[in-house]
Amino acid sequence: MKIVFRGVLKSVQPRIRLIRSFDEASHNYLGYALLFAGVIGEEQMSFSVGIGKAAQAKHLFRVGDEASGECLPVADKRLETVAFYKVSKLKKVGSADIAGKKPPPWEDIAPGLETYRNRGRRRLSARTYDSKCLSCIWGCRMPVEIIVDHWNPGQREYRFETFCYGPLSCKFYKAGPTRKVPGRKGMVYEEEDWVDEEATSHREGEE
Repeated sequence: MKIVFRGVLKSVQPRIRLIRSFDEASHNYLGYALLFAGVIGEEQMSFSVGIGKAAQAKHLFRVGDEASGECLPVADKRLETVAFYKVSKLKKVGSADIAGKKPPPWEDIAPGLETYRNRGRRRLSARTYDSKCLSCIWGCRMPVEIIVDHWNPGQREYRFETFCYGPLSCKFYKAGPTRKVPGRKGMVYEEEDWVDEEATSHREGEE
C-alpha cells in the first residue's frame, strides 16, 4: 500500500546513479530527488522522494513549493539516495515565494537532465555538500555501484559520493579528497583532479 505525503520542498536535485569499474565510470539519469519537510504517513519529518523527469517537466518544482502525493519505500537503499519513489497522485499545492534570494545556492527550477550531462560534474566535499549545497540545483548526491572484478560480477561494493554541476566560480565549492576505486587483486584506482578538469573544460567560470 502506498504512503501519502505532503510537504514543503527544501531541495530539488538531479537523481543520478554512478557505476564505477576501476578507471571507468558511467551514469544512469533517473530523474530528480526531492527533499521535503512535512508529513509522510502519520509522521512529521524530513523525507526524500524520487520522481522521474516527466513529473519534474510537468510540475517544475523548486525550493519552497508545496506538494503532495503517494509513494513507496525504495526496494534497495544501496541504489538510491532517496527513501521513497514510485510516486503517484503528485500535485503542486503551493508555490514558492522567490523574492530577494540571490545565489549561491541556486534554488531556481532545476534544468533538464541533458543539461547536467552536458555540463559535466566535479567532485564535491561531502561536508560542503551537507552544509552549503543541499538546496542547490547544481548539487548531487549519487549512489555508487562499484564493479570490483569483471571476472566475478557478484563482487560489488556500494557507497555514496557528492558532486557539483554548478558554476566553476562558486564561492562555496570545495573539492574534498580524491576518490579511490577498488579493483581486482587489491588494485586501487585514484580519480585525480584532471578527470574533473577535463569534464568541465568546455565551460567558463560563470557557467
